[in-house]
Amino acid sequence: MTRRLILLRHGQTHYNASLRMQGQLDTELSELGVRQAHAVGRVLAPRRPWTILSSDLQRAHETAKALATEVGLDVRTDPRLRETHLGTWQGMSHSEVDGQWPDARVRWRSSPRWSPPEGESRLDVARRTREVVDELVESSPDWSEHPAVIVAHGGAIAALTASLLELPVEQYSVFNGLGNTCWVQLSAHVRPEGTAAQPPESEVGPTTEAARGVLWRLDQWNAGITPPVGSS
Repeated sequence: MTRRLILLRHGQTHYNASLRMQGQLDTELSELGVRQAHAVGRVLAPRRPWTILSSDLQRAHETAKALATEVGLDVRTDPRLRETHLGTWQGMSHSEVDGQWPDARVRWRSSPRWSPPEGESRLDVARRTREVVDELVESSPDWSEHPAVIVAHGGAIAALTASLLELPVEQYSVFNGLGNTCWVQLSAHVRPEGTAAQPPESEVGPTTEAARGVLWRLDQWNAGITPPVGSS
């Protein structure tokens, strides 16, 4: 039985528009972000998701509720789906961070074990977000082609995707940025007998017995509405 999973990034915020580091700051959707959220809700509704989970940060939760309204579901929030905690970088612009910590943002994006001052590494984020998906696999034996939708954040989704695909840590940075209200689709298949539950170098593996029997594959990365809402 194939399970479908959609990981949806929230709509635009004013921080996104002004290139500021949000992390776990609880920022609001911009007017454009609200329009994006409702538009993507209408696009994804025909896929008939059976459950919607969301980060408890309001930019993700509001995006999730726009989809939930279209399909008549409630949204379950989980703080483990929050964005990377960026420590002392939170609230700063990209240029401010680059001025005080030259080359640090490049190192952060390319080194999954490295974390901003007082913040989290990508591996930290992968571990906590992976737990949410594995628990969903464990508790939902009838999950099938109709997708579960998780609404979260760009960095969290990239880390979670790398973990589900069991990539070696050195390859966690292969995913480029995810646009606002763009999504990732993965499918889970029965793991062939005799194959390992994860390559030893991945460092973040399945956390439940049911999840160890699943092999995730990437169907789509950075899928979105064409043309994007707000484009001219």
